[in-house]
Amino acid sequence: MSVREDVGVNEDPAAGLKRDVGEAAARLVEDGMVVGLGTGSTANFLIDALGRRWAEGLRFTGIPTSIRSEERARKLGIALSDFGRHPEIDLTIDGADEIEEGTLNLVKGLGGALLREKIVAANSRRMVVIADDSKLVRHLGSKAPVPVEVTPFGWEATSHRLGAIGARVQPRRDPKGDFFVTDGGNLILDCVFGPMEDAPQRERAIRDIVGVVECGLFIGRAEIALLAGPNGVHTVGRGT
Repeated sequence: MSVREDVGVNEDPAAGLKRDVGEAAARLVEDGMVVGLGTGSTANFLIDALGRRWAEGLRFTGIPTSIRSEERARKLGIALSDFGRHPEIDLTIDGADEIEEGTLNLVKGLGGALLREKIVAANSRRMVVIADDSKLVRHLGSKAPVPVEVTPFGWEATSHRLGAIGARVQPRRDPKGDFFVTDGGNLILDCVFGPMEDAPQRERAIRDIVGVVECGLFIGRAEIALLAGPNGVHTVGRGT
């Protein structure tokens, strides 16, 4: 698959790559599926592509990972549901902030939806991650911090405990300088660990801290990754 030739001349090249991989991933959705709809700039292109397929007659049920994705899908007429009616998802498609070579372990959550994203991923038969190829790294933590969602009560103590296991902690703020608040009413602490040679162990250490709701390390969740680069979209599996 080649990079789209109809992308506008003023479009950011990175946006063109995200569009390509979003449209490629949308073709994985089949009639009758329950589909987890990711959150973020790349997932927005996926949802838009699925909206076009819906208009052409494809019928599926979406379970969004954030209020933002829910609103986008509703505007496109996509039928949405919840876990009360659909306790298991056939396919989740979502973006990532980092993808580890070989394992397809992920860092997610820079968009602020990591808790809902992980709930959806954990209840999916398959997860496909979509990104441009700049997100591929040798070790997680090489470029991105690990977002950690924490309860507002006691966040200072939780931050101290995260520091004790090696994190440089920065509370996330919104454009006004106030605490960023997630869809679940929690806070996010962005934790810089540097490159991690044992991300699964780091995930366990983070989740053992009282006050942590969830962390942005997604270990063993993704089955394949669709990566967009200058030469088009290619598929990467675990162990490759």
